[in-house]
Amino acid sequence: MKTLLPFLAALPLSSFLIHPAAPAPKYAVADIPTALREGANAVVRADDEVVTVKSAGRLVHTVHRVVTVLNDAADNLGRFGVQYDALNSLSYLRGAVYDADGRLLHQLRAAEIHDQGIDDGNGSFMTDVRARFADLRQPQAPYTVEFDYEIVSDNTLFYPSWQPQEAEGVAVQSATLHVITPSALPLRYQERRLPTGAAVDHTAAGSQETYEWTLTNLPAVDEEEAAPPLADLTPAVALAPGTFEVQGHKGSATSWQNLGRWSYELNAGRDVLPPATTAKVTALVSGIADPRIRAQRVYEMLQGSTRYISVQLGLGGWQTFPASSVASNGYGDCKALSNYTVALLNAAGVPACVALVKAGSDEPDIRADFPSTQFNHVIVCVPPAKDSKADTLWLECTSQTESFGYMGSFTGNRHALLLTPEGGKLVATPRYSTAENRQLRRLDLFLDATGSATATARTLRTGQEQDLYAHLLHGLGPVEQKKYITDHLRLPTFTLTKLNLAAAPAGPLPGVVENLALALPGFAPPSGKRVFINPNLLSRLPALPAQVGERQTDLWLDYASLHADTVRLHLPAGFHPETLPAPVQLSTAYGTYVSQYATLPDGTIQYIRRLEFKRGHLPKTAYAGYLDFRRKISAADKATVVLLKTES
Repeated sequence: MKTLLPFLAALPLSSFLIHPAAPAPKYAVADIPTALREGANAVVRADDEVVTVKSAGRLVHTVHRVVTVLNDAADNLGRFGVQYDALNSLSYLRGAVYDADGRLLHQLRAAEIHDQGIDDGNGSFMTDVRARFADLRQPQAPYTVEFDYEIVSDNTLFYPSWQPQEAEGVAVQSATLHVITPSALPLRYQERRLPTGAAVDHTAAGSQETYEWTLTNLPAVDEEEAAPPLADLTPAVALAPGTFEVQGHKGSATSWQNLGRWSYELNAGRDVLPPATTAKVTALVSGIADPRIRAQRVYEMLQGSTRYISVQLGLGGWQTFPASSVASNGYGDCKALSNYTVALLNAAGVPACVALVKAGSDEPDIRADFPSTQFNHVIVCVPPAKDSKADTLWLECTSQTESFGYMGSFTGNRHALLLTPEGGKLVATPRYSTAENRQLRRLDLFLDATGSATATARTLRTGQEQDLYAHLLHGLGPVEQKKYITDHLRLPTFTLTKLNLAAAPAGPLPGVVENLALALPGFAPPSGKRVFINPNLLSRLPALPAQVGERQTDLWLDYASLHADTVRLHLPAGFHPETLPAPVQLSTAYGTYVSQYATLPDGTIQYIRRLEFKRGHLPKTAYAGYLDFRRKISAADKATVVLLKTES
């Protein structure tokens, strides 16, 4: 004992303290089934969500989500954000990150959670929408992030939807959804693409009902060409209320009629114009008998006197500013501007109503068989008179440059919910076909004896083909326009020497005319006595990569269009065509293609190309034919004209 005491005294005090054990590893990458890692960039280890309906006006949504990032392609999943606003409060946001072996690397600290306002990118002016977000990305994959949060919502117009597999290349190891609701507020839900055995487990106890769904071991979905939207491919459960309440306004979502009635009544009485505005409209349309022309005069007045702002303040996300407010201030959001337009039209003797729509060029249509709030935008519908053969007129009221009556890719080709005194009525917005979506081009290519060339091209685009170019025309200056066009011309060496964009002459659909000129040094250098030229300068369609493995999804061709090109190749003195490519004609379920060449009397070579794509949803077995169709188009687009130099 005497020998041991000096030794113990020499030890530091820390040797006698008990250190807490390190947390046990969890979420090790090795625990992921091998089959789930194959073809995956990330694996959702857990997506456990609980929705607790407290009353017709309140619900609580808690989420526990764990994602293993396997490679850099999924690095964005190491970041996480949650939106909240006046009607949806965020109780907490917690997070942690683990290494490949499941060891805790870092626990998210409060100071690392950033909070900021959300701008919708369209001129938000009044919004209470904010977001908290955290970044737990690591320098090297694999790693695992874990996030927990809770939202308390006083807006039961929206119930959360559940789709754990939200991106291509993401597998799901485990996911659960629990919904607890009073029996007096029965849940409405729609199951989509659930695997066998994953249907709801519904139980009742006392005055509460519980619904539970479980998903396990879902392999990653590959990204495929011309596939349906991912929302249509992976398991999901959509939730919706039967009855709801938002800031004292009660409603029913059991039918489109009921849902539309709630929105109509929420905004009723807000379409009263100041007397001076009514008098102005009356004078504006005086003597005009045609309702469509009266509507156009009103629309032009709207565009010339108002501007768009975004309003998202509590109930203001669904209840409009009064028309009198827009008249005096000159601005409003989509609801307010649409409500104001309806008021103006009514003053002009043109009956109209507002309509809810899910807008966005890349947004899928709503699910028409599941009445629920799926909309994000408001437009105006002017139905034709009962004895009229005219088409229904649709108006986008937030743009100062949009053409009268045109919906385009933003709100066309989808459903909208008309808001009428009788309730909501689901209808279709205009569907644009090959007759409307056109690109017509005339190109002249001038070749010199050294192989350099210049070219001029005039391109008329109409319908959805002009949507992007209308944005370039109205939203960008000449320098930005030239940069965009230059960056997107698929030519090896060129200089854009002239560019002009202008609105096409008035017609049934809007159009943009593009005039450009190009300098093409070394375009077709002579090879001995011959010159090889591909006259299809601007419209080549690339072939698609060969299919790897079996096609998994149906073939969705959602866009119909017509491209027609006429190219004239002007030859230098001493050259004549030795051979011209053979004509090509293809007619398929996917579209048609024609190309042909001819020598004109003045020696100019003319090339004509016409490509029409059809719209259609076809079974996955049709993809092989579509692949072949694209391959043949690409081959024909690469065909070359052979010129021969005349012996001197």
